Amino acid sequence: MLARRVGAGLRGALPAQHTTAVTSSRGFTAYAASQSHKLPALADIRPDGATEFNARQKEYREGLVAAQQKEQKEREARAQDHDGDKRKGGALKSLIYGTPEGRELDKDIERSFSQVLARGKYVHSIVFHEVKPDKVDEYTELVGNWYPRVASMPENKVHLVGSWRTEVGDCDTFVHIWEYQRYEGYHASLNAIQHHPEFPEFDSKLKHLINAKRTSLMQEFSFWPTTPPRQLGGLFELRSYTLHPGNLLEWETHWRRGLKARREVMEGVGAWFVQIGELNTVHHLWQFANLEERKVRREQSWSVEGWGETVHKTVPLIQEMKSRILIPCPWSPVA
Repeated sequence: MLARRVGAGLRGALPAQHTTAVTSSRGFTAYAASQSHKLPALADIRPDGATEFNARQKEYREGLVAAQQKEQKEREARAQDHDGDKRKGGALKSLIYGTPEGRELDKDIERSFSQVLARGKYVHSIVFHEVKPDKVDEYTELVGNWYPRVASMPENKVHLVGSWRTEVGDCDTFVHIWEYQRYEGYHASLNAIQHHPEFPEFDSKLKHLINAKRTSLMQEFSFWPTTPPRQLGGLFELRSYTLHPGNLLEWETHWRRGLKARREVMEGVGAWFVQIGELNTVHHLWQFANLEERKVRREQSWSVEGWGETVHKTVPLIQEMKSRILIPCPWSPVA
């Protein structure tokens, strides 16, 4: 799922700190063990952290590009070998892909590439927990112990994209995004988790800590695949749009162009449209070094060709919109 998206090439191309974040998406227990259950807060975000954030962002993006280029070269080499051209890369292919393990790796890379391109391969759930103000510390400890364990169990067939606490907006609301293999995977995951012997105790405790829970099932837009695990730092903004019914396809068309302009100055995490739950709703998740950098980057967007047209075309499609500033929880794979 998330780890397969980037494939083996990304693990080899990313720097050490990012490699840890990516490879640990299959083993969240090891990842979470080093994390505390400290309550995330906006006060933790450094006002002078833009330089460090930009360096991590640059390093991360360069790693992604290197991995994609490496993967493309390997695919081209395999295609040439398949056509009978053994002169280029033949010895390397025999060395890497000549073993059963190598051939399985080959298949994994091809599967991951098709999954990134194909819309509908994944189902995501977005869960909002409205936590009682005097229970946020207890909630953080409870969920911080349980969610990483759930994500680390292969039989649960689920990956945790991230967990965040709202600091501006509906405060003390925690947001969690999960990823499943289609709806079949969603059913299988729910069944496995609810039959875990420790789930009833967790569920009982959780109900005493929250005022309300809302869940929607979503799919990602094909032009904006959800980012794999990474640790850039800073804060997040979740922008939620309620569209007038019947306008989703037009929204996707304009944002397909708009994202290209936005990515020149901003770091996107993912974009999803709700299929079950709060219908006609679209969620966009962005990451910034701090609030000042958010302001600067959004202003810079207007100087990028194509962004003004995207706004002009999409504003009439919106019925209602909401913005939340989120701080990642200590166990969040995307932070």
